[in-house]
Amino acid sequence: MSRNQNLPVVAFIGLGGNVGDPIATLRSALHRLMTVPRSRFLGASRFYRTPAWGERDQADFVNAVAAIETALAPKALLDELLGIERQFGRQRDSEAGVRWGPRTLDLDILLYGATSLDTAGLTLPHPHLHERAFALVPLLELVDDIDIPGRGSARGALTRLDRSGIQPLAER
Repeated sequence: MSRNQNLPVVAFIGLGGNVGDPIATLRSALHRLMTVPRSRFLGASRFYRTPAWGERDQADFVNAVAAIETALAPKALLDELLGIERQFGRQRDSEAGVRWGPRTLDLDILLYGATSLDTAGLTLPHPHLHERAFALVPLLELVDDIDIPGRGSARGALTRLDRSGIQPLAER
């Protein structure tokens, strides 16, 4: 991928958690996203209570999506997000071998402009975005529709998924 590092791109960040007080954690994480270097916070969706995905024997999650405009390269943005996760008590190394389990905070780059990238530790767009109603519902609250590189319309992907159990929360 070659991209002029001076040109900002809009990135969509998925937020989720189901340990502790996930609403308070997501609120604080959104404020922390406002301080990402070389980036400008554009907005966030409402919070949604969603059933666990993958490993279903756990508490429901609270999910949201935030949009930022950033001049950071994808890997640098990922490093910032991993740092924020650590600030909120997330220890990815202690979760080795545990996929889709409980977590205090999960921050994922869902989309980074129209970039497609597949490297060790980072795949863009997020490889499961088109399969996850809990990410597509809040994403489509921020944008009417958007193309998922290599997959097509986000709205089209959502029409093929079960949205039952995804409930907007009154508070944020």
